[in-house]
Amino acid sequence: MAAETVPPLAPKGLDAQGFIEREGSLGRIPQPFRPVVAAARDRVPALFGPRLHSAYLYGSIPRGTARVGRSDLDLLLALRDEPTDADREGVRELGEALDKEFPQIDGAGTLLYSRARLLSDLERHDLGWFVACLCTPLLGDDLAEYLPRYRPDSLLARETNGDLALLLPRWRERLKAADSDETRTRLVRFLSRHLVRTAFTLVMPRWNGWTSDLAEMAEVFAAYYPERAEQLRAAAVLGHAPTADPAVLRAYVDDLGPWLADEYTRVHGTKTLRA
Repeated sequence: MAAETVPPLAPKGLDAQGFIEREGSLGRIPQPFRPVVAAARDRVPALFGPRLHSAYLYGSIPRGTARVGRSDLDLLLALRDEPTDADREGVRELGEALDKEFPQIDGAGTLLYSRARLLSDLERHDLGWFVACLCTPLLGDDLAEYLPRYRPDSLLARETNGDLALLLPRWRERLKAADSDETRTRLVRFLSRHLVRTAFTLVMPRWNGWTSDLAEMAEVFAAYYPERAEQLRAAAVLGHAPTADPAVLRAYVDDLGPWLADEYTRVHGTKTLRA
């Protein structure tokens, strides 16, 4: 059971009415990353033309915390219709080209969705919240204008990260297929971040605040689950500086992940199933 203590970090990330404030802005982009963002802003419309509804940045670059040579470029694109396999291949190629051209980033990835899906009732407290609170408008009409304000409540926790139990079998398959240090390192980075964020949203309603900083997330979680504190602190570190150690991945899928999935279901329930 969780031990209720006073968190070491005061709640933050909310406005005066208790809604999650949108993080990031174009003004916070560190100078070394501005040419990368400018290139993306120029090239994305060429891929989709009038089918592009809007484009967004998210992650460390618009938050102003990106590190040269270590951070990646994260984009989300909203199309006026459903994306195709050819569309996904196009953004993959764009990401590869940007990564090759700009050494200040370590990879570039793009999420691609239709406007209808992002504004759907099913995604209101998952992708919709992501756009409204964690994405910085780059091009087009901002979809946040059509979405509600969000509080750090149990509904938001359930719909954002309440599917960990479904993800674990896929993660185990990815671990089995990870046959190189490079692959394992990338997998450690991905799983570390996902687990820390899930652990944080587990306690987010009790803390009543928001942060995207992995170390802060781990510290907030630690106040409520001290018996798992060191695991989360270690995962937060590995989210920035991953290792290729397969023992880390096994611990994630055999111990921390299953425990967190069970506790998440107990506290918040299960995320609404997607088709």
